[in-house]
Amino acid sequence: MSNIIEGADIERFQLIRMRKALELEIATGMKLSRGSVLAAAQRQFGIKSRTKAGAIAELQSLLEQSYED
Repeated sequence: MSNIIEGADIERFQLIRMRKALELEIATGMKLSRGSVLAAAQRQFGIKSRTKAGAIAELQSLLEQSYED
């Protein structure tokens, strides 16, 4: 079995990764060393929220709309 992420799963993985990174920042206060996750989510996925909690909700909504299983 292969664990390679390809195609549409790449965007799904990025959404989940950003959501989890924001949750970690809120829960622990730890920050990603390569810049703001919130700014990256705003740039990459068009997130409008200016708060981490709001961005998490928007990312979750995007996941639910785009990848209903």
